[in-house]
Amino acid sequence: MSTLLMYMHMTSKPLRIREPVQVYLDQGDRSLLEEVVSRTGLSRAEILRRGMRMAADALLAEREPGSSFEHLIGALGDDASLPEDLSTRHDHYLYGESQGGASNPD
Repeated sequence: MSTLLMYMHMTSKPLRIREPVQVYLDQGDRSLLEEVVSRTGLSRAEILRRGMRMAADALLAEREPGSSFEHLIGALGDDASLPEDLSTRHDHYLYGESQGGASNPD
């Protein structure tokens, strides 16, 4: 497991705050959802999240290039124990010291 993934796994706080949403489906939509879940092995919630993102991509295509980065801002939360240099040394946290590339940016 990479250093970043191990770090993220070991943190006590969840990295995302999720809000429950209730959705009412008719029988046809429920059957469709169950078929997609069965074929993909993904959860119902993940299927609905992906469907929402696909709909947003199609319907909000007029957005400026790069606007999708807005969804990434704050994705790791505001956990004070996150490394301060995560944005500049992400390769180090993902791959460790043994990977090639620039050694230490400092």
